[in-house]
Amino acid sequence: MPPGRDRTRHALVTGAGSGIGRATAVRLAQAGYAVALVGRRRRELEETARACASAGGRAVVETADVGDPAEVDNAIAAVQRRFGRLEALVNNAGQAAFGTVETTPLEVWERLFRVNVTGAFLVSRAALPLLRAGERPAVVNVASTLGLVGMRRAAAYCASKAALVNLTRAMALDHAGEGIRVNAVCPGAVDTPMLRAPRGDEPASDARLERLGGRHPVGRIGRPEEIAEAIFRLLDPAFSFVTGTVLVADGGLTAGFAE
Repeated sequence: MPPGRDRTRHALVTGAGSGIGRATAVRLAQAGYAVALVGRRRRELEETARACASAGGRAVVETADVGDPAEVDNAIAAVQRRFGRLEALVNNAGQAAFGTVETTPLEVWERLFRVNVTGAFLVSRAALPLLRAGERPAVVNVASTLGLVGMRRAAAYCASKAALVNLTRAMALDHAGEGIRVNAVCPGAVDTPMLRAPRGDEPASDARLERLGGRHPVGRIGRPEEIAEAIFRLLDPAFSFVTGTVLVADGGLTAGFAE
């Protein structure tokens, strides 16, 4: 690092208003990062900012729909004015929907790809100049185990997360020569507002979460803080030889058939 340069590391987290995004922002704040929180809902982002402050860090809020190119460019421009550079980018914003190819409306298919895939593309594209200016920068894309294996009645979600996994690999190859590492985390079922949302005719319930937990060899679903820790480790400069990889954090769910 050049003499006299601010030694603070800077991060940007999308979908930072709740769940894995909030937990990741707080974990980064605990480690001394200045964190830019990006998402659609200002009130939730401000709650995350307060949690970051309580953790001893600093956070700024920028509202944007990650699927809107103009909003993304405006948010990244604001982050550039505030921070000047980035050492970490976490593309966490995502949406879920359930249905087969026959029952999924085209607008739902397009919405999931716009948020889950195009959003990561747009944010990464806009943030790359800031990452190049950073010290030992890294990107983590938050995908899903359903980007690696299929599930009934989740055609659009599975396809969009699989696209994000392979986008991760392509980005890793494209930017390795610039010193920018790019990896993905694929969580299993995690206790987030997205998981607790009703699914079609099935209401949200603790019983449903217990059933999901029973499918994991560890006997439970994950916590947002556990996924945040996995993301934090992949962002760590000490992981300097790790790029283009997919870290599965799923309690053994995809390891194989349990007896």
